[in-house]
Amino acid sequence: MMKHFWASLLVLSFFAVATLAQEKGTYSFLRNDVGARAAGLNGSFASMTNDPNLLFYNPGALTTLTQPKGSAGFLRHLMDVNGGYLSYARGFEGIGTVAGGIIYVDYGSFNETDESMNTLGTFGARDLAVVVGVGRAIDDVTSVGLNVKLIYSSIAQFKSSGLAIDAGILYQITSQNITIGASVLTLGTQLKSYSGIKESLPLDVKIGITKRPEHLPVLLNFDFHRLTDKQDKVLDHFSAFSFGAEFLMSESVRLRVGYNNHQRKELKLGTSAGLAGMSLGGGILLGEYVFDYAFNSYGKIGSLHRISVGMNL
Repeated sequence: MMKHFWASLLVLSFFAVATLAQEKGTYSFLRNDVGARAAGLNGSFASMTNDPNLLFYNPGALTTLTQPKGSAGFLRHLMDVNGGYLSYARGFEGIGTVAGGIIYVDYGSFNETDESMNTLGTFGARDLAVVVGVGRAIDDVTSVGLNVKLIYSSIAQFKSSGLAIDAGILYQITSQNITIGASVLTLGTQLKSYSGIKESLPLDVKIGITKRPEHLPVLLNFDFHRLTDKQDKVLDHFSAFSFGAEFLMSESVRLRVGYNNHQRKELKLGTSAGLAGMSLGGGILLGEYVFDYAFNSYGKIGSLHRISVGMNL
């Protein structure tokens, strides 16, 4: 069983090394957390289970869904930027767990001016990604997954599109209540650039571990991410990490807290970061529906609020 895990991890590592030291790239909206549950854990989600939004974090974990599930959510970002998503996943005998999802961001309306600051009108900006993937178990404890991701973006009269793949693996050590996940996200290229100059995509490599301590009703997560970002020192590649805790208060109520180290460093103003990089959230199960909420602090800049609704179908 371990041979399957290490072989799959080796493939993911090959992709990571081959594309190491990448610039941040365009389509940065793909780095945003998707879903209030993941956001409440501040993105430490690559090794979680039984959630259709794993499509966006680690398609190898899709096989852990216990039944068909759907999810929809809304994000109110800073500066009147709004976004949302839809996701759905279900298992098919002989194929695996098939999932699909959409991520959408609307940046609002802006005034268009000339060099003399005369107003010429208004323009908008929008991002969209459509993701289709499948996860398949290769033995009792190891599963792998692959996504195809179509990306579209528009800013005024300029438009761009891209094509990418995601690959993931999940390994479960059930005797110790541990899951280990790894994924390569948004490995691809622009099909059409905004103005004739192609830009790189926001490639991301995530490695995470989730542990439920014996006799304690909590899931503890720790993730490394952005492992392919360009850095001056080798050890700086591991400075982007997040951890989260999901407290199982009862069969129907969960509370969450998270911390994102990279986010806190980026949002530090002067000598103070405030609560930047911290997150809080919770969820409640009502019948076949799950309602989740997340609060993410950006320190002195502001904060984000997310709401998600999950459905057992």
